Amino acid sequence: MNRRPPLMLQIVTGDARPITRQITDGIRRHIASGELVPGDGLPSVRGLAQQLAINPNTVAKAYAELTAEGWLLARTGLGLFVAEQRQRLSDAERERRFGEAVDRFVSAVIGLDYAQQTILDRVAAELSHYATKKTA
Repeated sequence: MNRRPPLMLQIVTGDARPITRQITDGIRRHIASGELVPGDGLPSVRGLAQQLAINPNTVAKAYAELTAEGWLLARTGLGLFVAEQRQRLSDAERERRFGEAVDRFVSAVIGLDYAQQTILDRVAAELSHYATKKTA
């Protein structure tokens, strides 16, 4: 399981999110969708920095955050790998983050003048791309 495919991430300069956040969000999406599975290796800090044409410190910060959250596992001398899935946050923290994400989303789309069902259908379609392991 020790494969290291190229990590297909894209950094968007016009994105309001910092580059570190774009990297962490992208890796989380790859893991959630099953494109990266437990045991898969990630590119080195330098390798990903060169691929994305960014500062290696930015990649190191993103990798450190994902490791601290339990998404990645560092193996001394071998590199970084996708960690086995486990609940990474307490139920209270999950609920807090979920509430914040929903509030941000609603604030962003409320002025776009779409019907509520159109919004719900689009969100459901987007979520269907990701492996659902829990329904609660």
